[in-house]
Amino acid sequence: AKALNPMDDTMFCKMAEDKEFCEEVLRVILGDNKMTVLESMPQWVGKNLQGRSVILDTKCMTGDGRQINIEVQKADDDNHQKRVRYNGAVITTNIADPGIKFEYVPDVCVVFISRFDIFKGKLPLYHVDRVIRETGEVINNGFEEVYVNSVIDNGSDVSQLMKVFTEGDCYNDKFPMTSSIKRRYKETEGGIREMSGLIEQLKLEWISEGEKRGE
Repeated sequence: AKALNPMDDTMFCKMAEDKEFCEEVLRVILGDNKMTVLESMPQWVGKNLQGRSVILDTKCMTGDGRQINIEVQKADDDNHQKRVRYNGAVITTNIADPGIKFEYVPDVCVVFISRFDIFKGKLPLYHVDRVIRETGEVINNGFEEVYVNSVIDNGSDVSQLMKVFTEGDCYNDKFPMTSSIKRRYKETEGGIREMSGLIEQLKLEWISEGEKRGE
């Protein structure tokens, strides 16, 4: 448990049980100090009856009605842009009420936090927009993609937050919720016990899944 950091799925999902943690992270990444998170749901299951379902690291509902998926990813082992696109689609189909007009479909944002620079542009933060090719005009259809990485450090608040996410002994007073919750699970007896119990539970689930696949 002491070796884990917020960039690890297990610790991130545990920390995301606290909506104030998610709110602080989103305020920094999205550059909105007034945004509020009303609800955070770690390990949210998005069902697709005709295709692949997804388990998101966490899904948040904000005060302005947006649904935001925060994902953390350490390995560059797949097409993560398509993953972001798919996550957004599954969220939309799961939260939109049947029969509503499309103008009332809730806005969705996916924040993808990684240990690698996905676009290799040497920036810690990327916003991917929908653009009319012929005019260059940015069009908002209610879906937003934001990519953050921990490898490029330009001294910004986002880069400083990523240090807290990835470095075991790094805490920062700029991010009091992130730092205090991280410290709880890494340094306090009760927090370490809770994390160790969760890790053991996950191990048993993985073993059980492996046995089922082997049958």
